[in-house]
Amino acid sequence: MGINTLLAGLPGWGIALIIVGAVLLLLAIIIIGWYISTHNKLIRMKNGVEEAFSTIDVYLKKRFDLIPNVVETVKGYAKHESETYQKITDARAKLGSATTPEEKIAADKQMTTAVRSLFAVAENYPQLKANTNFMDLQNQLKSMEGEIAQSRKYYNANVREFNIAIQSFPTSIVAKKMKLEKALLYEVDSVEERQNVKVSF
Repeated sequence: MGINTLLAGLPGWGIALIIVGAVLLLLAIIIIGWYISTHNKLIRMKNGVEEAFSTIDVYLKKRFDLIPNVVETVKGYAKHESETYQKITDARAKLGSATTPEEKIAADKQMTTAVRSLFAVAENYPQLKANTNFMDLQNQLKSMEGEIAQSRKYYNANVREFNIAIQSFPTSIVAKKMKLEKALLYEVDSVEERQNVKVSF
């Protein structure tokens, strides 16, 4: 018995019921497919944000290991700058104990400020500036700062895309079910970095 024969034997409301049922089933399949696709997309984006931050973390660790060598070299020439050394020690300890991205971002900002003050001290000691070991360490640190800045841009681009996705309707429905929250942008809030460079003669 063919499907046409089966449908011919049904009353009009029976055929309408089958059509409505088929449409609802198709709609359910589309919604489930969209949900799964959106869920997977958000997981990929979340992992992208975490991966981008882990790249920054690698450079932060390298800088963390390099700082004591820089400090010891500066100490050899500038023994009386104890306040600066204490700032570096505190910032390094904070960075070493930071576990969450938020804590690491805050600790990195403190470390960047402390490193700047260390190099400001070095400016007052011409013999130190002529030391090849110090110059090599300074160049390594500058290179690392550049890598951190590039990694920060990449991380922020991932965060921006992720935050837009979880706040946009209808993706926000899935994000809410997944309990996803906005990721933190790695912003520079140093006054020195935001201002124009002051040149004086």
